[in-house]
Amino acid sequence: MATDRYYLTEVDKHSDSIYCHHDLMGELLIPQHYHKKAQFLYVEGGIAYVKTDISTYFLPARHYMWIPPGVKHSIHPNSEDVMMRNLYFPVEKKDVAFYEEEGIYPVNDLLLNLLLFTNRWKGDLYKGSRNYIVAKALKVLLPDISGKNLSLSLPLAKDARLVKITDYIASHIGEAISFEDLAKRFGLSTRTLHRLFVKDLGMSFMQFFTISRMLRAVELLQDKSMPVSEVALAVGYNSLPTFSNIFYKMLGQRPSEYANGRNILSE
Repeated sequence: MATDRYYLTEVDKHSDSIYCHHDLMGELLIPQHYHKKAQFLYVEGGIAYVKTDISTYFLPARHYMWIPPGVKHSIHPNSEDVMMRNLYFPVEKKDVAFYEEEGIYPVNDLLLNLLLFTNRWKGDLYKGSRNYIVAKALKVLLPDISGKNLSLSLPLAKDARLVKITDYIASHIGEAISFEDLAKRFGLSTRTLHRLFVKDLGMSFMQFFTISRMLRAVELLQDKSMPVSEVALAVGYNSLPTFSNIFYKMLGQRPSEYANGRNILSE
């Protein structure tokens, strides 16, 4: 791993500063690392996968991820041209529980405008400076304006049998996979397979399958090469209203809204 990357050498250099970094990814992998500061991560122009030791988080455009201090993570964008906007915040004694949990949240107009204000900043922001006050305001507002922590993550299978099964699901996401057929294909009873999902992943097969489908739908909508109706079919939904309702429940907006969204911070 390179030792001259800003996220390894600069973020924690000054413990009481807020560190700011906005730039194109320029690479398809930021290797696993961690910070003593918490990270606010926003991406535009694409999608990023954030992998921790226990989950793979899916960070679509117009959403942000909060990564608490000390959480080991790697970042995998779907393109080198993804714009990544980061603010790193020092830990404070009065921080509320919100800041202790990783999560993904939609970005509203207020947050976008505050991010727009930071658009040209780079490096350390020190206490007492105008820029520090604006960045600190963004952090203070997060617990009140972020809404629901979205279920945009999939736990990583550890059991070798389940690794093969989840790989199969990923490659057949648009098909009607029944739980019974899946168990039979991999030589397991339905009872054993259910226990595997719950014990290893902490969720049922249907929960895992639904989240997998919605994450694939986000990728297709972000690409903008297919209408919403075709995206629904591509991820296995013959009913557009059903697809739209499930998408809304997970992402807080309709698929048509997401498809028509724009990156207002694009340079």
